Amino acid sequence: MSFLKYTPYLYLLFAVFFVYDAIVKWNDVDATPVLSLLISGLAVFMFFFRRRFAKKMQDRNRKS
Repeated sequence: MSFLKYTPYLYLLFAVFFVYDAIVKWNDVDATPVLSLLISGLAVFMFFFRRRFAKKMQDRNRKS
């Protein structure tokens, strides 16, 4: 189960990738970067949510 503490960092990698994708689309005339920015924002949110939830579960396991 030690790999579960590293999985939130995958969300940060996704966020970086989609920010890069948004920048590339921003320079393109035909494409709009809105969807890429929304996905990157969601990935950052999921990173913090998963970290907080894991910390909560770890504290719960220590108390019992």
